[in-house]
Amino acid sequence: MLTKRIIPCLDVDAGRVVKGTSFVNLRDAGDPAELAAFYDREGGDELVFLDITASADSRNTMVDVVQRVSEQVFIPLTVGGGIRTLEDMRRMLNAGADKVSINTAAINNSDIIGEGAAQFGSQCIVVAIDAKRVNRNSGKDEYIPTAADPSLALDDDSGWEVYTHGGRNPTGIDAVKWAVQAVARGSGEILLTSMDADGQLAGYDLELTAAISGAVPVPVIASGGAGNLEHLYDALDRGRADAVLAASIFHYGAYSIAEAKEYLGARGVPVRPTLA
Repeated sequence: MLTKRIIPCLDVDAGRVVKGTSFVNLRDAGDPAELAAFYDREGGDELVFLDITASADSRNTMVDVVQRVSEQVFIPLTVGGGIRTLEDMRRMLNAGADKVSINTAAINNSDIIGEGAAQFGSQCIVVAIDAKRVNRNSGKDEYIPTAADPSLALDDDSGWEVYTHGGRNPTGIDAVKWAVQAVARGSGEILLTSMDADGQLAGYDLELTAAISGAVPVPVIASGGAGNLEHLYDALDRGRADAVLAASIFHYGAYSIAEAKEYLGARGVPVRPTLA
């Protein structure tokens, strides 16, 4: 049986790890290389590094920070933020990343998914989806832009809309439909973040996670909302995720990786043991 993965996330802004709530109100959480080394020692299964303002600021992910992080870890490293071209992907992989995560670029040019998969292998291409629940029956005026591809458009009065540029720009694209297309184009993994749950510490959006997990044949990483160890279990069990991404509960010392794995193992979740 494949083990479930525990993945600390380093959201980086201006060279520092930060954590916010629903993508805003960022606060400092430390140096990325130091935290990366810490999580590697602690038994993290992988590490995700996201330059969260790179796309919004129209700049490239900081190669020097990626190099410093990669020198500190011996576990798989995924890098995202500001990756727009195959050359950007190659630069990150050469800097020490094992996978690249694309969000805005994939929406703007979905061909880059297949091109990246052909060049580097599907296992290197992670499509990140930042999704926010919509409900046009709520009585609130809610602006839903028109999706460029009609086949991806939200087609009812509820669902989850994809956002780009670090959660700033709505697209009118249905998250489940987009996940299916991204995988069909060559993505080897989906990194799914609930914007509503992000930083709230109240649990993952299990309905969203289960909808995406049930729609695609590749691993889904659940992100956004972990506040305690039961939330991790729920995402893996009820949400049917293959991995859980967490930041706040690890960065600020609420729980350790070892405690998370011990808890999950006791509840029957297969996890890779941490070294004594």
